[in-house]
Amino acid sequence: MAVGACNCGAVKFEIDIDLKDVYVCHCSICRKWSGHTGIGVVMVPNPAFRWLSGRDLVKTWSKPSADWQSHFCTICGSAVPGANDPERMFVPAGLLDAEIDTLKVKAHIFVGSKACWDEIGDDGAQHAGHIEP
Repeated sequence: MAVGACNCGAVKFEIDIDLKDVYVCHCSICRKWSGHTGIGVVMVPNPAFRWLSGRDLVKTWSKPSADWQSHFCTICGSAVPGANDPERMFVPAGLLDAEIDTLKVKAHIFVGSKACWDEIGDDGAQHAGHIEP
């Protein structure tokens, strides 16, 4: 079991499975959204995810020119989990409240469009585009 929250703590959630895989997206959309090299997420089957508080504070923004959404806390602006897929929640790994020693980067996706200054330094598999987990 894992718990997590946004920066201000208003949006909280719980995950009822053991987590192990982090997927890091390096596409230009995720770079602009995060302001960094991209974003690392854990993918959680919907039945294993539960909102604890603040679900009503979550807003979604959809990029008009792409099949992409971001979900954020309306109080602090933190990225929060979102259902970008009908079967899974995409949970930003940085929201988890405790260090989970089983978590490792499994894959980097869209490295074909990563920033020139982005240097990947772990053992996660690198893919030029999208993959199915």
